[in-house]
Amino acid sequence: MGSFRKLRVWQNAHELALSVYRATRAFPKEEIYGITSQMRRAASSITANIAEGCGRNGDREFLRYLRIPLGSASELEDHITLAADLEYLTNDTCAQLNAEVTVVQRMIAKLIARLGR
Repeated sequence: MGSFRKLRVWQNAHELALSVYRATRAFPKEEIYGITSQMRRAASSITANIAEGCGRNGDREFLRYLRIPLGSASELEDHITLAADLEYLTNDTCAQLNAEVTVVQRMIAKLIARLGR
């Protein structure tokens, strides 16, 4: 497959992870092992699994690994909703993060469809 860094889906997912880290900096300190950690792990899991799948042998294994970040993106989407409901995120930040997650989900789904043929 080549270098994962060249994949647009990985680049967008990396930007999403950076956005999540920035957004969670202001969360209450008592959440450091709670929702802060959960959101950061879900976001970094997306990029990590894309990278790991890219390093595997062939499209078939890569395809298997792409299903994992799709699940992590859904998990992150849920955590964003929770953080917004707890008023840890502004409406603008929530909307921005959700938009980024949607882009990444669509990109992963398109890649899965392309490789699954």
